[in-house]
Amino acid sequence: MSSKHKLSILGSTGSVGCNTLKVAQLNPDIEVFAISANTNVTLLVDQCREFKPELAVIADDSLYADTKDALADADCSTELMSGKDALDTIASHPEVDLVMASIVGSAGLESSLAAAASGKQLLLANKEALVMSGELFMETARDSAAQILPIDSEHNAVFQCMPEQGASRLGVEKITLTASGGPFLNLALEKLANVTPDQACKHPRWSMGRKISVDSATMMNKGLEVIEASYMFDLAADKISVLVHPQSIVHSLVHYVDGSVLAQLANPDMRIPIAYGLGFPDRLPSGAKSLDLADCANLEFLQPDLERFPCLSLGLEAAHQGGSAAIMLNAANEVAVEAFLQNKINFNQIPLIIEGVLSKTPCESPQSLAIIREVDKQARILAKELILKD
Repeated sequence: MSSKHKLSILGSTGSVGCNTLKVAQLNPDIEVFAISANTNVTLLVDQCREFKPELAVIADDSLYADTKDALADADCSTELMSGKDALDTIASHPEVDLVMASIVGSAGLESSLAAAASGKQLLLANKEALVMSGELFMETARDSAAQILPIDSEHNAVFQCMPEQGASRLGVEKITLTASGGPFLNLALEKLANVTPDQACKHPRWSMGRKISVDSATMMNKGLEVIEASYMFDLAADKISVLVHPQSIVHSLVHYVDGSVLAQLANPDMRIPIAYGLGFPDRLPSGAKSLDLADCANLEFLQPDLERFPCLSLGLEAAHQGGSAAIMLNAANEVAVEAFLQNKINFNQIPLIIEGVLSKTPCESPQSLAIIREVDKQARILAKELILKD
């Protein structure tokens, strides 16, 4: 990178946000300009003290005073803002050219869209934003000449294996997203109903937040990623397949019409795709351990068991259905996963709640952010009603 780049991190206290700061610390050409947290005041203040950003946002307005006092006690001059509109401000700030969108779930939609509308180089780790607003999101990015760089390890791998930007993609036959299978890949099916939230969050390969960890355990994350990939790479859902790869070394593959298959391999470490996004089109040090192929003697690839992973089946169904199905799917999943994490439903009820909501899905494709939010709202109401009935 030839000149200093200024970076905003939406969700700096989450797993991806913290790893982004680690990579930025290794690369002096990247200046952390703004960071944000939802409720984690302590970590946000610690990050302000260490990285000295110009701006910080605490999304929960009720925590503004506490955060302000904590910054003053830390003798930190970072300017503090609060609320969702403040997230849009740091996502679209004129001094910023790089935006890491790593707020988990639908809460990251508006700020990610704000970055896209402002023509930023957008590092998209928030898959739900694209799942919910796919056509609108990509059209917004095209109109502003924003560059969207996928940070999910699977989509980042596909991006790396695709033809160069601007080159014809006619030779691409399909793509394959890999999945670890999560912590319950080999657990007896009759035991799934009794697994606990803590067990579901013990991912065998990745260190992630609790919501994303449960999505991996149900493989809903892969259903959402198929939808995201369809928009990101402009591919029909039937051109995207999923394979279970427990070792999480091959992160995804691109199949070409001549029989060639290109794959991206790396240790399971989010700093690698983050560094790729921060440095693109160059490559930056990530701090991650290099892959030793001699230690990768046994790489397995399995067809996913849809009886074991009904959430994946629901995700694939929504990907093929189109319209508002993806919005309903995502909303119902967020509500069901939260209920599971609060021990209000068991693990096997998660797909039942989602299926119940999807059965009410309208067919129309949403044309505006307001319509997207209304569909999302109604899906959440329905999901909560179904949970109360159980």
